[in-house]
Amino acid sequence: MKKSIFLFLIVSTIVSCTSKPHYVVKGKIDGSDSILFFLQKRDAGKTITLDSMISKNGSFTITGGAVDYPQLVQLVAGKTRKRIAFYLENSEISVTGTLDSLFDAKVTGSKTQDLYITFVEANKPLSDLYTRTYQEYQGARKSENPAQLAQIERKADSIQTEMMKLQKDFVRNNPSSYITPSILVSLSYESTPEELEVMVNGLDSAIAALPQIQSLKERLSVMKAVSVGQKAPEFTMNDTNGTPVSLSSKIGPKLLLIDFWAAWCNPCRQENPNVVKVYNEFHKKGFDVLGVSLDQKKEDWLKAIADDKLTWTHVSDLKFWGNEAARLYAVNSIPSNFLIDDNGIIVGRNLRGAELYNKVKEVLSK
Repeated sequence: MKKSIFLFLIVSTIVSCTSKPHYVVKGKIDGSDSILFFLQKRDAGKTITLDSMISKNGSFTITGGAVDYPQLVQLVAGKTRKRIAFYLENSEISVTGTLDSLFDAKVTGSKTQDLYITFVEANKPLSDLYTRTYQEYQGARKSENPAQLAQIERKADSIQTEMMKLQKDFVRNNPSSYITPSILVSLSYESTPEELEVMVNGLDSAIAALPQIQSLKERLSVMKAVSVGQKAPEFTMNDTNGTPVSLSSKIGPKLLLIDFWAAWCNPCRQENPNVVKVYNEFHKKGFDVLGVSLDQKKEDWLKAIADDKLTWTHVSDLKFWGNEAARLYAVNSIPSNFLIDDNGIIVGRNLRGAELYNKVKEVLSK
């Protein structure tokens, strides 16, 4: 009898241990036999591997301890670029698909992921429309039809405004969702500090305490310092010849555009012709540009300047995303720009295409 009780206690202990919160990721990825899969997350700008497992006949199981809260992770196939992102939480999660289209694999078992998929599906009609409009824009660029390009840009801006509205609505309606921090970070690239602050202040306390939101709050304080109406912070950086150039030394014309870009940034290179157009038309009337590059290789930087015919002053510390001026101006995505008047006051931010042209024309006509 005592022996039976003793065995019962052992079994109970085992059950209680295995019932502690933890996650299990079960993969069934066709075409992935003997491939090492990594479960990774981004933290403070670095990639951290949580665990890994080799697939056998396309199947594998990764079991880990408890996660403090649902968080976005990536399942990466070996050293390839094939991966899928999903929300990891303390549950049994299944990832089913094929290696060639891993990004499109089906993920089940995570309630947070289910909500995220619902959000993505709600945005899909606008997202697809934006993709088609962007393709239309690429075709119009080849035809060099300014009127058609301006019309497509207005259409794209309108779609983007609607997409941002859906995202803002989600944040306001889901203040306790673990998806909300990622959406808020995305919104921070285009929203004003005032808008962001209202949304952050509306979050539940548990969500507001997450590292992503704490980092966003720190960035928010920097964004306030470089919002429209504020004095542009001073910085000094070397030009293409290694000569130090200060921002204050470039302020003097009626308008100065601080243009953050990089040779490796395709959207930047696509926007450069618009900046060139504005520069060529308004330079003699008091418009100038100071290009700040987030490049790492000087040769790439110099080649892009020549190829894109960017004839204004350029500076860089060649520190990539660690660029000191970019950090000072809370720049987390490029292209990004700040329009400065002759008193050093920021009068515009992230103006592109026709919007930049119209703003410069408006200010200089006064």
